Amino acid sequence: MRRIDLKRIQTAHFSTMRAINRQIVLNYVRDRGPISRAEIARQTALQRSTISEIVDSLLEEGLIEEVGAGRSTGGRCPTLLALRTSGAAAIGIDIAPTRTTVAASDLAGCVLEQEEFETDHDFEKTITRAINAACRLLEKSQGKIEGIGVSLPGLVDPSTGRLLYIPYFKWHDLDVGPRIAAATGLEVTIDNDANAAALAELWFGHSEVSEARDFIMVFIAEGVGTGIVFDRQIYRGEGGAAGEFGHMIIGERAPVPCSCGSYDCWEAFASGRAAVARYSKLAGVGEDARQMSFAQLIDRALAGEESARSALRETARYLGIGISNLIIGFSPEIVVVGGAITRAWDLVSDLFSEAVKRSIRRDLPTARIMRSTIGDRASLMGALSLVLANKFASAAAS
Repeated sequence: MRRIDLKRIQTAHFSTMRAINRQIVLNYVRDRGPISRAEIARQTALQRSTISEIVDSLLEEGLIEEVGAGRSTGGRCPTLLALRTSGAAAIGIDIAPTRTTVAASDLAGCVLEQEEFETDHDFEKTITRAINAACRLLEKSQGKIEGIGVSLPGLVDPSTGRLLYIPYFKWHDLDVGPRIAAATGLEVTIDNDANAAALAELWFGHSEVSEARDFIMVFIAEGVGTGIVFDRQIYRGEGGAAGEFGHMIIGERAPVPCSCGSYDCWEAFASGRAAVARYSKLAGVGEDARQMSFAQLIDRALAGEESARSALRETARYLGIGISNLIIGFSPEIVVVGGAITRAWDLVSDLFSEAVKRSIRRDLPTARIMRSTIGDRASLMGALSLVLANKFASAAAS
């Protein structure tokens, strides 16, 4: 799914012209609305008759709506168009290691309602609760639900909707997409949490990220995931396994094992679990402290507890090492850091920059490192984006 770059768009003039032009008009309303038919015609160089025909179709489908009159430039006041925001358009299911969130959003990605529960290590219990929550949201919806997106913390095959492996739960080879589709009657799209978070930044992030052509999302939770955006599309690689940089070796004798069992991986040094283990050792509170969540550790660091701050900053130092490796290898415009750690950005961001300065040669391009513009809801927004992006994506992007 490629997000249209409105700065580089070229109107199509082939057999797919009408379908592509329809996506162009829809994206102009999404990105620049409220906007008039005349303004869309001026900016796209499409014929006004073509614009009117497409707009009438989008109005009939309920994807856009007329929202009032614009300012007159000498004649009749133009009618302004915007995305329809009344009623739900998508359901997202974000299955994270600790919590599962099921939410409904409108076409603009605004969450209208959600349910949340503790993720059970038993797949059947978790998937059943998620399906029941989705069905309740579907029944309560006053809009037209386009589909369901599912974000998962591990390897998946988006083409089949199959979960391949989630190390944290030891879940193997499970039909997630088909199972939810059969229960709800809706089309279901799945992806891993880092790819979903990257897609959310591409579609709902601030313009400095959403308008970038290439960027990498580094998603920090119990593990470390990366979502790669090349040419405004998620890069998945062979078998959907691209972006598994949490398993690159950056040291020895990490404070916790990686999900693969190794003590050498980036994830073992830079994950939320690693930060909690460091805090446990520094605070001298033993194994009981390892039961706390990464979010709770961040709360303590923000409250000024020195052991929590030290554990968090040491974890950030290792995050910076991995990020510098990604910049050297891919030379992206931006590296976006997502997950709960974004709440403590002022405590850790300088360590990312220091690691990059030490490792990247002065004659090579670097990249901006910034926190997620969506915050710690990136994977949930990613699940919703898996549905909504299908409505706005177009092969016409250049």
